[in-house]
Amino acid sequence: MISTIITAGGSSSRFKNINKLLYQIKNHPIIYYTVKTFDELDFIDEIIIPSNIDIIDELREIFKNFLKVKIIPGGLNRQESVYKGLKECTDCKYVIIHDGARPFVKKDVIIRCLEKAKQTNAAIAAVKTVDTIKIVDENMQIISTPDRNTLWNAQTPQIFDFSTILRLHEKYKGQNFTDDSLLYEQEGLKTSIVESEYSNFKITTTDDLSKIKNCL
Repeated sequence: MISTIITAGGSSSRFKNINKLLYQIKNHPIIYYTVKTFDELDFIDEIIIPSNIDIIDELREIFKNFLKVKIIPGGLNRQESVYKGLKECTDCKYVIIHDGARPFVKKDVIIRCLEKAKQTNAAIAAVKTVDTIKIVDENMQIISTPDRNTLWNAQTPQIFDFSTILRLHEKYKGQNFTDDSLLYEQEGLKTSIVESEYSNFKITTTDDLSKIKNCL
């Protein structure tokens, strides 16, 4: 089986006075579009949503007719929420982990990530960094400028061999890794990059809403 975990446990502290996942775009909340994309892929057997307890009732209402979807209480941070989702997976071989606030992910990106994960054990979507990045010290003085050609912006989906990512979450339980591929890095395990699209951005603040019209 192939399971998908869509994270929805955040507090949206940098958004308006509502949880950003419930912000309406053309009569549907943001998370509806995220889940719908995965739900339409026949090879995905189940979708688990670890939810912020404050919106769990709304999510259960939104997805009451989505037969693949199971909504559970999330954790205190992203890592804990993903771990709770992993424990709910059923006979899973590969697990897809995706941010609920990335509603414009393309099916092609998901498919290519899964194909690469099957070949290499782990794969994540990412885009080439377009800005020049500076590394600074505690006094905000520039230390160095890494070669931009080696830099990629990590996105989701991130797809892993289930038994491996579950083992790593259990090993590092209680910490606060903000990206699941960091668990692989911590163990010295390799993760492949799959080139994604810049439209697969994460909605974080109200400023991001201006990008939406170009993605619908």
